[in-house]
Amino acid sequence: MQRRLATSVLLAPAGLWFAVMLVLPLCFVLVFSLGERGAAGGYVPAFTFEQYANLPARGQAFLNTLILAPVGTLLALLIAYPLAYHLAQGVGPKWRTMLLILVIVPFWTSILIRSYAWIFLLGGQGVPALIEWMGFGAVRLINTRFAVLTGIVYGYLPLMVLPIYVSLERLDRRLLEASADLGAPPLRSFLQVALPLSLPGVATGCMLVFILLMGEFLIPAMLGGGKVFFIGNALVDLFLQSRNWAFGAAVAVTLVAIMLGTVTFYLMLMRRLGGARGNVDLI
Repeated sequence: MQRRLATSVLLAPAGLWFAVMLVLPLCFVLVFSLGERGAAGGYVPAFTFEQYANLPARGQAFLNTLILAPVGTLLALLIAYPLAYHLAQGVGPKWRTMLLILVIVPFWTSILIRSYAWIFLLGGQGVPALIEWMGFGAVRLINTRFAVLTGIVYGYLPLMVLPIYVSLERLDRRLLEASADLGAPPLRSFLQVALPLSLPGVATGCMLVFILLMGEFLIPAMLGGGKVFFIGNALVDLFLQSRNWAFGAAVAVTLVAIMLGTVTFYLMLMRRLGGARGNVDLI
Protein backbone atom coordinates (compact mmCIF):
# COMPACT_ATOMS: atom_id res chain seq x y z
CA MET A 1 0.00 0.00 0.00
CA GLN A 2 2.82 2.38 0.87
CA ARG A 3 4.59 1.54 -2.39
CA ARG A 4 1.45 2.28 -4.42
CA LEU A 5 0.94 5.54 -2.55
CA ALA A 6 4.55 6.59 -3.18
CA THR A 7 4.21 5.70 -6.87
CA SER A 8 1.00 7.73 -7.14
CA VAL A 9 2.62 10.75 -5.49
CA LEU A 10 5.63 10.57 -7.83
CA LEU A 11 3.44 10.22 -10.92
CA ALA A 12 0.96 12.92 -9.92
CA PRO A 13 2.92 15.92 -11.33
CA ALA A 14 3.47 14.21 -14.68
CA GLY A 15 -0.15 13.05 -14.79
CA LEU A 16 -1.42 16.54 -14.02
CA TRP A 17 0.84 18.03 -16.69
CA PHE A 18 -0.37 15.43 -19.20
CA ALA A 19 -4.02 16.15 -18.40
CA VAL A 20 -3.67 19.94 -18.61
CA MET A 21 -1.39 20.17 -21.64
CA LEU A 22 -2.75 17.31 -23.78
CA VAL A 23 -6.10 15.89 -22.67
CA LEU A 24 -7.78 19.22 -21.88
CA PRO A 25 -6.87 20.88 -25.24
CA LEU A 26 -8.13 17.77 -27.06
CA CYS A 27 -11.41 18.04 -25.18
CA PHE A 28 -11.76 21.65 -26.34
CA VAL A 29 -11.03 20.61 -29.93
CA LEU A 30 -13.68 17.88 -29.68
CA VAL A 31 -16.23 20.40 -28.41
CA PHE A 32 -15.34 22.84 -31.21
CA SER A 33 -15.83 20.06 -33.79
CA LEU A 34 -19.48 19.76 -32.76
CA GLY A 35 -20.12 23.48 -33.25
CA GLU A 36 -20.66 25.73 -36.25
CA ARG A 37 -18.78 28.48 -38.04
CA GLY A 38 -19.79 32.00 -37.11
CA ALA A 39 -20.84 34.59 -39.66
CA ALA A 40 -17.44 36.29 -39.37
CA GLY A 41 -15.56 33.04 -38.80
CA GLY A 42 -14.49 31.45 -35.58
CA TYR A 43 -16.77 29.21 -33.53
CA VAL A 44 -20.43 29.27 -32.56
CA PRO A 45 -21.62 26.81 -29.88
CA ALA A 46 -23.90 24.09 -31.20
CA PHE A 47 -24.35 20.34 -31.19
CA THR A 48 -24.17 19.01 -34.73
CA PHE A 49 -22.22 16.46 -36.72
CA GLU A 50 -22.38 18.57 -39.86
CA GLN A 51 -18.63 19.25 -39.77
CA TYR A 52 -17.85 15.52 -39.85
CA ALA A 53 -20.25 15.10 -42.78
CA ASN A 54 -18.16 17.68 -44.67
CA LEU A 55 -14.89 15.75 -44.23
CA PRO A 56 -14.92 14.50 -47.86
CA ALA A 57 -14.33 18.13 -48.88
CA ARG A 58 -10.78 17.64 -47.57
CA GLY A 59 -10.52 14.11 -48.90
CA GLN A 60 -7.49 14.85 -51.08
CA ALA A 61 -5.53 16.13 -48.08
CA PHE A 62 -6.41 12.96 -46.14
CA LEU A 63 -5.50 10.80 -49.12
CA ASN A 64 -2.13 12.47 -49.62
CA THR A 65 -1.30 12.18 -45.93
CA LEU A 66 -2.42 8.56 -45.60
CA ILE A 67 -0.33 7.61 -48.65
CA LEU A 68 2.79 9.73 -48.34
CA ALA A 69 3.24 9.47 -44.56
CA PRO A 70 3.48 5.63 -44.50
CA VAL A 71 5.50 5.58 -47.74
CA GLY A 72 7.87 8.23 -46.37
CA THR A 73 8.23 6.25 -43.13
CA LEU A 74 8.99 3.05 -45.07
CA LEU A 75 11.54 4.77 -47.29
CA ALA A 76 13.23 6.33 -44.27
CA LEU A 77 13.38 2.88 -42.65
CA LEU A 78 14.88 1.25 -45.75
CA ILE A 79 17.58 3.93 -45.90
CA ALA A 80 18.18 4.23 -42.16
CA TYR A 81 18.49 0.56 -41.22
CA PRO A 82 21.57 -0.28 -43.34
CA LEU A 83 23.17 2.99 -42.25
CA ALA A 84 22.46 2.34 -38.57
CA TYR A 85 23.66 -1.26 -38.88
CA HIS A 86 26.92 -0.14 -40.45
CA LEU A 87 27.43 2.52 -37.77
CA ALA A 88 26.78 0.06 -34.95
CA GLN A 89 28.56 -3.03 -36.26
CA GLY A 90 30.76 -2.07 -39.18
CA VAL A 91 32.99 0.82 -38.06
CA GLY A 92 35.31 1.57 -35.18
CA PRO A 93 34.57 4.00 -32.34
CA LYS A 94 36.56 6.84 -33.93
CA TRP A 95 34.75 6.79 -37.27
CA ARG A 96 31.46 5.97 -35.58
CA THR A 97 31.45 9.22 -33.64
CA MET A 98 32.24 11.29 -36.72
CA LEU A 99 29.58 9.55 -38.81
CA LEU A 100 26.97 10.01 -36.09
CA ILE A 101 27.77 13.72 -36.05
CA LEU A 102 27.26 13.83 -39.82
CA VAL A 103 23.86 12.18 -39.38
CA ILE A 104 22.84 14.80 -36.81
CA VAL A 105 24.34 17.82 -38.61
CA PRO A 106 21.20 18.57 -40.70
CA PHE A 107 19.28 19.15 -37.46
CA TRP A 108 21.63 22.04 -36.70
CA THR A 109 20.03 23.97 -39.56
CA SER A 110 16.43 25.16 -39.73
CA ILE A 111 14.05 22.93 -41.69
CA LEU A 112 13.03 26.07 -43.57
CA ILE A 113 16.56 26.57 -44.93
CA ARG A 114 16.87 22.89 -45.82
CA SER A 115 13.56 23.01 -47.67
CA TYR A 116 14.72 26.05 -49.66
CA ALA A 117 17.84 24.09 -50.60
CA TRP A 118 15.66 21.28 -51.97
CA ILE A 119 13.57 23.82 -53.88
CA PHE A 120 16.74 24.88 -55.70
CA LEU A 121 17.94 21.29 -56.24
CA LEU A 122 14.61 20.04 -57.57
CA GLY A 123 13.73 23.24 -59.42
CA GLY A 124 14.33 24.01 -63.07
CA GLN A 125 17.96 25.07 -62.54
CA GLY A 126 18.90 22.04 -60.42
CA VAL A 127 18.63 18.30 -61.05
CA PRO A 128 16.10 18.66 -63.91
CA ALA A 129 18.53 20.89 -65.82
CA LEU A 130 21.28 18.28 -65.34
CA ILE A 131 18.98 15.48 -66.53
CA GLU A 132 17.99 17.49 -69.60
CA TRP A 133 21.66 18.30 -70.32
CA MET A 134 22.42 14.56 -70.24
CA GLY A 135 19.88 14.06 -73.02
CA PHE A 136 17.00 12.45 -71.12
CA GLY A 137 14.53 15.22 -71.92
CA ALA A 138 12.70 17.70 -69.72
CA VAL A 139 11.76 16.42 -66.27
CA ARG A 140 9.63 18.19 -63.67
CA LEU A 141 10.46 17.35 -60.07
CA ILE A 142 9.41 20.33 -57.96
CA ASN A 143 5.77 20.65 -56.84
CA THR A 144 5.22 16.90 -57.11
CA ARG A 145 4.72 14.02 -54.70
CA PHE A 146 8.27 12.93 -55.45
CA ALA A 147 9.59 16.27 -54.21
CA VAL A 148 7.53 16.03 -51.03
CA LEU A 149 8.71 12.47 -50.40
CA THR A 150 12.31 13.52 -50.95
CA GLY A 151 11.94 16.37 -48.49
CA ILE A 152 10.28 14.38 -45.73
CA VAL A 153 12.69 11.42 -46.00
CA TYR A 154 15.67 13.77 -45.89
CA GLY A 155 14.18 15.83 -43.06
CA TYR A 156 13.23 12.94 -40.77
CA LEU A 157 15.95 10.41 -41.57
CA PRO A 158 18.01 11.15 -38.41
CA LEU A 159 14.97 10.40 -36.24
CA MET A 160 14.87 6.95 -37.82
CA VAL A 161 18.60 6.27 -37.71
CA LEU A 162 19.26 7.06 -34.05
CA PRO A 163 16.76 4.67 -32.34
CA ILE A 164 17.76 1.82 -34.64
CA TYR A 165 21.44 2.56 -34.00
CA VAL A 166 20.91 2.42 -30.23
CA SER A 167 19.25 -1.01 -30.51
CA LEU A 168 21.95 -2.38 -32.80
CA GLU A 169 24.79 -0.86 -30.80
CA ARG A 170 23.63 -2.82 -27.75
CA LEU A 171 23.59 -6.04 -29.76
CA ASP A 172 26.10 -8.55 -28.39
CA ARG A 173 28.32 -9.54 -31.31
CA ARG A 174 28.91 -12.91 -29.67
CA LEU A 175 25.36 -13.84 -30.67
CA LEU A 176 26.21 -13.31 -34.33
CA GLU A 177 29.47 -15.21 -33.88
CA ALA A 178 27.63 -18.09 -32.23
CA SER A 179 25.13 -18.15 -35.07
CA ALA A 180 27.97 -18.31 -37.59
CA ASP A 181 29.71 -21.08 -35.59
CA LEU A 182 26.51 -23.12 -35.77
CA GLY A 183 26.62 -22.92 -39.56
CA ALA A 184 24.13 -20.13 -40.25
CA PRO A 185 24.99 -17.94 -43.27
CA PRO A 186 25.26 -14.17 -42.67
CA LEU A 187 21.79 -13.45 -44.09
CA ARG A 188 20.15 -16.02 -41.84
CA SER A 189 22.05 -14.72 -38.81
CA PHE A 190 20.84 -11.23 -39.59
CA LEU A 191 17.20 -12.29 -40.08
CA GLN A 192 17.06 -14.53 -37.01
CA VAL A 193 19.34 -12.68 -34.59
CA ALA A 194 20.06 -9.03 -35.42
CA LEU A 195 16.71 -8.05 -36.91
CA PRO A 196 14.50 -9.40 -34.08
CA LEU A 197 16.73 -7.81 -31.44
CA SER A 198 16.57 -4.45 -33.21
CA LEU A 199 12.75 -4.38 -33.43
CA PRO A 200 12.40 -2.00 -30.44
CA GLY A 201 14.51 0.60 -32.28
CA VAL A 202 12.62 0.01 -35.52
CA ALA A 203 9.29 0.46 -33.72
CA THR A 204 10.41 3.65 -31.97
CA GLY A 205 11.91 5.18 -35.13
CA CYS A 206 8.88 4.36 -37.26
CA MET A 207 6.49 5.82 -34.72
CA LEU A 208 8.52 9.01 -34.31
CA VAL A 209 8.66 9.59 -38.06
CA PHE A 210 5.09 8.51 -38.82
CA ILE A 211 3.47 10.62 -36.10
CA LEU A 212 5.41 13.73 -37.12
CA LEU A 213 4.66 13.16 -40.82
CA MET A 214 0.93 12.91 -40.15
CA GLY A 215 0.99 16.49 -38.88
CA GLU A 216 3.59 17.85 -41.32
CA PHE A 217 2.71 21.02 -43.23
CA LEU A 218 5.89 22.97 -44.00
CA ILE A 219 7.56 20.51 -46.39
CA PRO A 220 4.40 19.86 -48.46
CA ALA A 221 3.73 23.60 -48.61
CA MET A 222 7.22 24.42 -49.88
CA LEU A 223 8.05 21.40 -52.05
CA GLY A 224 4.48 20.66 -53.08
CA GLY A 225 3.83 24.20 -54.27
CA GLY A 226 0.17 24.16 -53.25
CA LYS A 227 -0.45 21.01 -55.33
CA VAL A 228 0.32 18.38 -52.69
CA PHE A 229 -1.69 19.08 -49.55
CA PHE A 230 -1.33 17.28 -46.25
CA ILE A 231 -3.87 17.41 -43.43
CA GLY A 232 -1.55 19.86 -41.68
CA ASN A 233 -1.90 22.25 -44.64
CA ALA A 234 -5.68 21.88 -44.48
CA LEU A 235 -5.65 22.73 -40.76
CA VAL A 236 -3.53 25.83 -41.35
CA ASP A 237 -5.98 26.95 -44.04
CA LEU A 238 -9.08 26.26 -41.95
CA PHE A 239 -7.89 27.88 -38.73
CA LEU A 240 -5.81 30.81 -40.00
CA GLN A 241 -7.26 31.73 -43.40
CA SER A 242 -10.89 30.69 -43.76
CA ARG A 243 -11.35 30.80 -39.96
CA ASN A 244 -13.66 27.80 -40.00
CA TRP A 245 -12.68 26.61 -36.55
CA ALA A 246 -15.47 24.05 -36.23
CA PHE A 247 -14.57 22.28 -39.47
CA GLY A 248 -10.87 22.54 -38.64
CA ALA A 249 -11.52 20.95 -35.25
CA ALA A 250 -13.42 18.09 -36.92
CA VAL A 251 -10.48 17.50 -39.26
CA ALA A 252 -8.08 17.56 -36.29
CA VAL A 253 -10.18 15.09 -34.28
CA THR A 254 -10.34 12.76 -37.28
CA LEU A 255 -6.56 13.00 -37.70
CA VAL A 256 -5.99 12.14 -34.03
CA ALA A 257 -8.37 9.18 -34.30
CA ILE A 258 -6.58 7.86 -37.38
CA MET A 259 -3.20 8.22 -35.70
CA LEU A 260 -4.37 6.47 -32.52
CA GLY A 261 -5.80 3.57 -34.50
CA THR A 262 -2.74 3.24 -36.71
CA VAL A 263 -0.22 3.45 -33.88
CA THR A 264 -2.19 0.97 -31.75
CA PHE A 265 -2.32 -1.54 -34.61
CA TYR A 266 1.38 -1.01 -35.30
CA LEU A 267 2.37 -1.59 -31.67
CA MET A 268 0.27 -4.75 -31.50
CA LEU A 269 1.95 -6.01 -34.66
CA MET A 270 5.44 -5.23 -33.38
CA ARG A 271 4.75 -6.86 -30.03
CA ARG A 272 3.54 -9.98 -31.82
CA LEU A 273 6.66 -10.03 -33.98
CA GLY A 274 8.82 -9.56 -30.91
CA GLY A 275 6.99 -12.30 -29.00
CA ALA A 276 9.19 -14.96 -30.54
CA ARG A 277 12.11 -13.70 -28.48
CA GLY A 278 10.15 -12.98 -25.31
CA ASN A 279 8.29 -10.04 -23.90
CA VAL A 280 9.99 -6.86 -25.08
CA ASP A 281 9.07 -3.32 -24.16
CA LEU A 282 8.96 -1.64 -27.55
CA ILE A 283 8.83 1.90 -26.24
